[in-house]
Amino acid sequence: MEQLPIDVTAMTDTVLDPGALVKQLGQVQWHAVLVGTGQVLLIILLAFVARFLAHRAIRKLTSGGDGSVPKLLRPLKERAPESLGPLLSERRKQRAQTMGSVLRSAFSIVIFAVAFMMVLGVLGINLTPILASASVLGVAIGFGAQNLVKDFLSGMFMLMEDQYGVGDVVDLGDASGTVEAVGLRITTLRDGNGTVWYVRNGIVQRVGNSTQGFAVAVVDVPLAYTVDINKAIELIGTTTAEATQVAPLADDVLEAPEVLGVEKVTSETVTVRVTVKVRPSRQWAVQRALRAKVKAAVDEAGIEAPPATTADS
Repeated sequence: MEQLPIDVTAMTDTVLDPGALVKQLGQVQWHAVLVGTGQVLLIILLAFVARFLAHRAIRKLTSGGDGSVPKLLRPLKERAPESLGPLLSERRKQRAQTMGSVLRSAFSIVIFAVAFMMVLGVLGINLTPILASASVLGVAIGFGAQNLVKDFLSGMFMLMEDQYGVGDVVDLGDASGTVEAVGLRITTLRDGNGTVWYVRNGIVQRVGNSTQGFAVAVVDVPLAYTVDINKAIELIGTTTAEATQVAPLADDVLEAPEVLGVEKVTSETVTVRVTVKVRPSRQWAVQRALRAKVKAAVDEAGIEAPPATTADS
């Protein structure tokens, strides 16, 4: 039989000395309080240690060191080209930090929730009503925060799939521009006029990325309807080919220009289109440079330009 903490002999003498029984019962209660307090403190200490170790491991996974790919991102798909240079390191860093922040928050919530339940169990509190109330409260919060949850989930999948990142030029439907920051809830863009746009990730239905992998510079050359089109196409092809072989355009061009031919014909104008495969985000600079080169060559060759149109009064 298990030995009782109360002295049985002393209990038989309670008629003669009732104070002895009260004293022993008090000792037992204080012993239980001390044991329970020690268990609670131990649980809290272990929870903080587990949280510290988890956060430390996540930080190691999200740190890329000297520009290398963070360990957390290595199993995931990455669409960013190496030609982004310094922006690539910033893009990887922000992507890893955002995902690391989510993981740290998730681990903290789980660890402290488990510790809280264990503490309640030590104190002898029935957990069933608490769990039922928590379930009802969670459902209520879920209905009230649907947009917030939607934003976070969309942002998480967007980061995992690397749909866009810092430095990309994107069209998100309601706003377009250069990505300055990517978060789980908000994406920050700056358009060509300098306006900063904050777009919730949950409302983005489509993403047009103009700087992923490679870009295409498109140059349309309008000519008069009466020109010798074959001569004009030959001149445009020669001019663009020579221009893209010389710096600074040569550093941005990935493939030789391709003259697609006549793109559009009207009663007064014939439009010839040229395309060039270039590095990401360099299509606009290449287009401007090629337009200037072609314009000078066409004027020098005496090829007639289309008649100027006047605006309606």
